[in-house]
Amino acid sequence: MPFYDKGDVRIHYEVAGSGFPLLLIPGGGLNATIAYLTGSAPFNPIAEFKDEYRCIAMDLRNANGGQSSGPLEIDRPWDAYADDQLGLMDHLGIRKFMVLGFCIGGPFIWNLLRRAPERIVAAVLAQPSGFRPELPDLFYNNNMTGWGPALCARRPDITMAMVDAFLTKMYRANPDFVFTVTRDFVRACQTPVLIMPEDVPPHPYAVAMEAASLAPNAQVCLYPWKEPKERIPLAVRHVRSFLRAHQPAMATA
Repeated sequence: MPFYDKGDVRIHYEVAGSGFPLLLIPGGGLNATIAYLTGSAPFNPIAEFKDEYRCIAMDLRNANGGQSSGPLEIDRPWDAYADDQLGLMDHLGIRKFMVLGFCIGGPFIWNLLRRAPERIVAAVLAQPSGFRPELPDLFYNNNMTGWGPALCARRPDITMAMVDAFLTKMYRANPDFVFTVTRDFVRACQTPVLIMPEDVPPHPYAVAMEAASLAPNAQVCLYPWKEPKERIPLAVRHVRSFLRAHQPAMATA
């Protein structure tokens, strides 16, 4: 089981397959781990794409059930996770890559596109998370119960007061749209993106479609794509064709 270490941060990751690099970001909120990709995701992206791509996945820092750990960076929660993601790619010697993310992977991807637009060739946002005005504290409340207590139980250096401050900065300081970037940023973003909308409380259809309408090089897959389950292979086919279309002709990591 490989690990990437940088200062106080230790990231557990896995690599499968070969080809142009494809970073896979699991869903599951702040408890996102590699196990989500192989057990809970609508499709297993490692199994689907390792025949063509070098698939890289990691446990989110401090996810319960994962093996990644690090400090709780209260003043910069989203950027701390981006540091881990970009740092892992640096560790692997990868400059340019594509990315596919589920759920919380949506805000993460927009933040990566803000932080390192020159490195990301194309991005797939599957059932992306977003802000619902009618449920403004959905993510804060979910993580205060489903993430914070278990984290504090195994990390004596972290308190629920710190968790509260972290989640407040993450989800309450800028409670709008996709949390990590503005509509103006999406409007100016030239990176090709494929958006796979869903419509459940944490994955609002309206936000996914607004982002798709704003991004100048966006595509949207068929909707609904998860039900009936017979549609999932069609959606995966769209992802595969999207990745192939945007993979650099002379693919070098």
